[in-house]
Amino acid sequence: MDDNAQDPTPDGRPALGIGMVGYAFMGAAHSQGWRTAARVFDLPLRPAMNAVCGRDADGVRAAADRLGWAAAETDWRALIARDDVDVVDICTPGDSHAEIAIAALEAGKHVLCEKPLANTVAEAEAMVAAAEAARTRGRIAMTGFNYRRTPAMALARRFVEEGRLGRLRHLRATYLQDWLVDAEAPMTWRLRKESAGSGALGDLGAHIVDLAQYLAGEALTGVSAVTETFVRQRPLPSGGTDEVTVDDAALFTGRFASGALASFEASRVAAGRKNALRIELNGDRGSLSFDLERLNELSFHDHTEPSVAAGFRRILVTEPDHPYLEGWWPPGHGLGYEHTFVHQARDLVHAIAAGTDPTPSFAEGLRVQRVLAAVEESAAKNCVYTPVSA
Repeated sequence: MDDNAQDPTPDGRPALGIGMVGYAFMGAAHSQGWRTAARVFDLPLRPAMNAVCGRDADGVRAAADRLGWAAAETDWRALIARDDVDVVDICTPGDSHAEIAIAALEAGKHVLCEKPLANTVAEAEAMVAAAEAARTRGRIAMTGFNYRRTPAMALARRFVEEGRLGRLRHLRATYLQDWLVDAEAPMTWRLRKESAGSGALGDLGAHIVDLAQYLAGEALTGVSAVTETFVRQRPLPSGGTDEVTVDDAALFTGRFASGALASFEASRVAAGRKNALRIELNGDRGSLSFDLERLNELSFHDHTEPSVAAGFRRILVTEPDHPYLEGWWPPGHGLGYEHTFVHQARDLVHAIAAGTDPTPSFAEGLRVQRVLAAVEESAAKNCVYTPVSA
């Protein structure tokens, strides 16, 4: 059990002090996970939401009251220094991930860091080195790829591990949104390379790269890519415009170590698509597919069955023996997006209590970062060949 855990709570479980940096969209989602996990699952440690940090004093205080945090800080260094913080949860833009995570690990804290792990491979490598050093002192670090925590995705991984797809041949994944279709959509930090690292590639592509490598159980060994920025100037809230320095969309193909082929598409300008993540795997014994907009379902085809009755079938992933479902509702009562963050908190608390390596680790986050960097390099050097006329 974690030797930094605090005094027992009224129910007898030791408290695990959580400190979170950042309180916007991801901060709200992570807060939901920390508030709920111990109320749903039988955890060995009870998360205590002790402090949240943000630069704006009024904003962070209001967020603390709204999201359920006991105290507010305006300097992340002060949050790390608190004796009642055992875990530092990083929900800030990517340009600050490395500095905060490394400082927290060196201060003896466990760390959860949102994806993508960093803005560059060099930053991610430094974070992995810090995590490996902290591991020798009993501290662990996890990357926040929440879509692994949908019960259907965990079940899909189980099917692959059991050999129900046989030898993998194809994987295709898309993640499409439309919040930047309008050329008048305002400039944000997500559209600046210095703060975000990349655009749709890092924001959305990181998720599908991680899911692809997680489900396949192997790494991508090469990619070929194109990217595009369709709107190159965006209006500033204060007036005028600023240059967009990241991609709006990225398309790339890849190959796994086994020889299986993969294709990926990430876009934030796909009109009509709000949060459309889809992934399909095809093997020589079967196939499976998942659609985030139907996140309680997994489609599975068993190619070993007689063809007269074969085909994709819908598995409703809500049974008590499906992954994560032991703590939730009766069969057929579906879960939602926010539950992935509850499951993330659950898994991290169990890893801390048991002293085991978390997954996805910082090393797995680095593996994704290297793919993203390879995509950017391929797109920058891409050669376009004109088909020869007949």
